Amino acid sequence: MKLYYAPAASSLSAHISLLEAGLKFTPVKVDLKTKLLPDGGNFNDINPLGYVPALQLKNGEVLTECPAILQYIADQSPASNLAPANGSFARYKQQSLLNFIATELHKNFSPLFDPTATDSGKQAAVKKLQLRFTTVEQLLAGSSFLTGDQFTLADAYLFNVALWSRFVKFDLTPYPQLQAYLDRIAKRPAVRQALQDEGLLRHGE
Repeated sequence: MKLYYAPAASSLSAHISLLEAGLKFTPVKVDLKTKLLPDGGNFNDINPLGYVPALQLKNGEVLTECPAILQYIADQSPASNLAPANGSFARYKQQSLLNFIATELHKNFSPLFDPTATDSGKQAAVKKLQLRFTTVEQLLAGSSFLTGDQFTLADAYLFNVALWSRFVKFDLTPYPQLQAYLDRIAKRPAVRQALQDEGLLRHGE
């Protein structure tokens, strides 16, 4: 498999999950501005939508969109326990969490990275993020991970998205449960490896 990624983009969650699952893959860095690949190819030929992540399977098929890619990864390595069994209520609960992260957190960070976004648009996004991270804070109360004591895909995705607060100066100090959670996640070997691979480990970490 090939994982098409850009450092710190939402593809980080797939990078982490592939390492957690112990699956063999080749990371391929994408220049999102030019859409160029290291071999000179055009990323749009892989994913016409032009954004990461994209996961190219051994048979040449390409998966896009974080929740779909993450669940595919989990199903290739059931022993990793990254997702509950298909058909179980716990699986649907996890899908709910993945969609919440995608639509309520991921989506609302986007204006903060957009140089064309208006100040009012950015302020509205910040207010929504504050509200949604309050929900996350409640979900984490008394739990090591989002769904209890087991690291799952939802944790990889939440860690990825919350990391963006670093780049847009979104204040996480009102969320002590979340801060402690992110510190725990950051110490996992697979997470550290993914951060190192993407050049995201800060000096002294």
